Amino acid sequence: MKKIDIYDTTLRDGSQREGVSLSVTDKIKIAEKLDQLGISHIEGGWPGSNPKDIEFFRRAAKIKFTNARLCAFSSTRRPGVSASEDANLKALIEARTETVTLFGKSWDFHVHDALKTTLEENLAMIRDSIEYLKSMGREVFFDAEHFFDGYKANPEYALATIDAAAKGGADVIVLCDTNGGLMPWELSAILSAVKEKVKTPLGIHVHDDAGMATANSLLAVREGITQIHGTINGYGERCGNANLCTIIPNLQLKMGIEVITPEQLKGLTKLSRFIAELANIAPADQQPYVGFNAFAHKGGIHVDAVSKMPATYEHANPDLVGNQRRILVSELSGRSNISLKTTGNNIKLDKDCPETATILRRIKEMEHYGYQFEGAEGSFELLILKMMKAYTPLFKLEGFRMIIEKREDGELYSEATIKVRVGNEQVHTAAEGNGPVNALDNALRKALEGFYPALKKIKLIDFKVRVIDGVDGTGAQVRVLIESSDDQMNWGTVGVSPNIIEASWIALVDSLEYGLLCRELPEFGEAREILQQLKGNGPAMH
Repeated sequence: MKKIDIYDTTLRDGSQREGVSLSVTDKIKIAEKLDQLGISHIEGGWPGSNPKDIEFFRRAAKIKFTNARLCAFSSTRRPGVSASEDANLKALIEARTETVTLFGKSWDFHVHDALKTTLEENLAMIRDSIEYLKSMGREVFFDAEHFFDGYKANPEYALATIDAAAKGGADVIVLCDTNGGLMPWELSAILSAVKEKVKTPLGIHVHDDAGMATANSLLAVREGITQIHGTINGYGERCGNANLCTIIPNLQLKMGIEVITPEQLKGLTKLSRFIAELANIAPADQQPYVGFNAFAHKGGIHVDAVSKMPATYEHANPDLVGNQRRILVSELSGRSNISLKTTGNNIKLDKDCPETATILRRIKEMEHYGYQFEGAEGSFELLILKMMKAYTPLFKLEGFRMIIEKREDGELYSEATIKVRVGNEQVHTAAEGNGPVNALDNALRKALEGFYPALKKIKLIDFKVRVIDGVDGTGAQVRVLIESSDDQMNWGTVGVSPNIIEASWIALVDSLEYGLLCRELPEFGEAREILQQLKGNGPAMH
């Protein structure tokens, strides 16, 4: 098997996804992470199209990449203009990358209706542009845009375009399924015809509009291509590009083709989530290999089997891609879920322990009420401790009051007054916020920070409200999920009530209490001992 190069186009094609707008700094950070992963080529953008990409290449030129070659992207020369005078090709040279990627039209329909030129001129544009770039000392990859649709419409002309690229001196000819509608059985037949026409190394660049991008990319490898184009998380226009987070582990774990080292593969999940964060897109939980739910188990029979032998319900070891097995708890759970879930949180609780049945019964009651502990590990662990009578709340609420006022200037004003007791001391305070929940959060923190200064490090980073049953309209039961963070970790908590303020309060209190519980602060006494048990540093909990 020939070496397979992974060509990443997240910074160009991936950024064409709706809602994605990466700054130059974002692009630099992503490029460095892609290099660390072991990607062969990184397409940085189109320097002739916008000032941002010009600035990116200027800054990227100062970075010494360990594994990757940076590529600049552009189009063939314009009709009737010499390659040396074409503005796009000049910008491509000025980007100063060793490798350049050039796209040209392979579908006669596009030549006539988009370029508004002749078929012969288009062939000359492809050949001239590549010859010029080769004369400037560049490695040249040619993207045959719309190649597969072009082949199906006019096989002779589509093959003529890649023949022109080969005669121009292209180092790799990349066959593009730009509209993303190619079926795998079509791919094999077309690749056979291509290999008879040109002997230049081939690449594949496919989109996922028919859900076939991963399958077509892997099949192309079996048919002899040596370069795969794709993006992290499958980001891209419309339905996205081929997903490298699926393709890379499939190549290594299913096909036995090592494209990055096993140690680099372990960084795939972390990279996937890092790029999702910079792109400001919630990670796709169901994404193969790197998704939050990729190795999550909920059904009691499944969990019991996985606890004995993971291969019963897992096609791969999650550790290999840096992901982890998750045991979910719900009304579908059995005792094994509780046992494994607590083991995953380093609480030694056997599935045959009497408390396990009690905990399971309570969780099922709460799930019936509307609770969901998936993504709310903080609330789940606090519940375990409370059910085992091993937890003392850090404070007692004596009452709070909310004031929401819409004033003459149109602004909404929110104020929370709260009264809590910490030990023998009562604290009565108030605070404002940009909404009722924010005001309540500020007031509670104000009341407690004098006792627990570590609260200043705990920040709410996400707040979600779900209507559980919409049949009751504005009186429906709601579930509030809060994600919090400090300088050590992230955690989730949950609250449920017909009253959104009450649900928010429950999740908020869990968030602060769990955050404090996980910080080894000397003043906690018994809570510190509980924390040690939770983290597996103390005696087992029976």
